[in-house]
Amino acid sequence: MKSDMSAISEDAFNRAVTLLDEHVASGRVPGAVLGIVDSSGLRRLHHCGLAEVTPQRREMTVDTWFDLASLTKVIYTAPRILQLLHEQDIDLNEPLIRLLPDLRQYDAAAWERKVSFAQCLAHQSPFPAVEPIYTYGRDAELLRAFVLQREWQARRDAPVYSDINFILLGLALERFHGARLWSMPAGPGFAFSAPAERCAATEFCTWRQRLICGEVHDDNCSALQGAGHAGLFGTADAVLDHALGLLQGTGASQEVISAMRTPISDTRTLGWERAHAGWSGGEHCSPETIGHTGFTGTGLWIDFDAGYAWTLLSNRIHPTRHADSGIAGLRRAVSHALTCLEDV
Repeated sequence: MKSDMSAISEDAFNRAVTLLDEHVASGRVPGAVLGIVDSSGLRRLHHCGLAEVTPQRREMTVDTWFDLASLTKVIYTAPRILQLLHEQDIDLNEPLIRLLPDLRQYDAAAWERKVSFAQCLAHQSPFPAVEPIYTYGRDAELLRAFVLQREWQARRDAPVYSDINFILLGLALERFHGARLWSMPAGPGFAFSAPAERCAATEFCTWRQRLICGEVHDDNCSALQGAGHAGLFGTADAVLDHALGLLQGTGASQEVISAMRTPISDTRTLGWERAHAGWSGGEHCSPETIGHTGFTGTGLWIDFDAGYAWTLLSNRIHPTRHADSGIAGLRRAVSHALTCLEDV
C-alpha cells in the first residue's frame, strides 16, 4: 500500500460518505462525522444529520464535539500509563500494586494484587466486563475506595474486555500524580466536558433524569467524577490530529507507540484492538492496523502500513441506547469502503 492520500481515493471516500448518508437518512443514527487523514496531514471530513433531535433539533457540523466514551482508553489513559511506566522504569508485567499498594490491602493473597499493568492494558485480566459502580452512591472518594477494596468476582473462563481494567489504570495515574484525572490536562484539542450547544447529544439518563449533552454519558465515570475508561470529549479534527501524531511518530514517545502496536493476543495490543476477522475496522486494512470504538457511537482506526487513519463519530445512543442503530455494520461498511482499493 502507498503511504499517501492516493491510497484512499476520492471515489473511496465518496463511497463511504454515501453509505453514511444513507444510514443516517434511514433514521437509525441521528448524525455523524466521518474523517480521514494521511501521514502528510492531508484530510477529508464529512458531516451529516443532527447533533440533537430532542428536545430541540440542531444540525451536525464538522466542529461538533463528541463524548468519545471508550476512545478515552486509547487516546488518554493508555499512552499516559505507558509513558509513566517507562519513565519510572516499571515493567509492564509488574502488578498494579506497584502504584496502588492498597489494592485489596486486607488480603495479601487476593488475586487482584497479582494483576499486572499489561493484563489491564490488553484486557487479559480476570475482571468482569462491567460493574454498575454508580449504583453504590455518588460519593466519588468513597466509590474509589470501593473499587480498590471490592472483592471482585474473577472470571473462570477467557478474559473479556473490561472497563474495570482502565478504571484501575486511571486510579494509578491519579495516585502517582496526586490529582484527579479531570484536573489534569486532557491533551491538545480534548476536554472532559463540552458546551452543550456545541456537543452531540447522547442519552436521556434514567437515573440522572435528564438528557446528557456536554457531560460524560458513562454512568460509572460520572459517579467517580472522572475515570480512566471514559470521559474524554473532542471533535473529529482533534481525533485525527491525535492519530496523525501517532502516524508521524510525534504524538507520543517511540516506546509508547511501539507498545501500543505490539500484539498481545490475536485481537489486542496494549490498549487497542488489532486487525482481525470480523472486527470494526473492516477486512481490507493491513495487519499493522489498530483501532478502538466507543459506546456512544465513536471509533478510530490507524493503519500504520498504509499511512492513514480514519474516524467515525456518531450520536447513535441519542436519545436512547435501546434501539437498533446498526452501528457495528455501519463501522465495518464504512471501513471497507475507505480501505478497499479495488472498484466496487
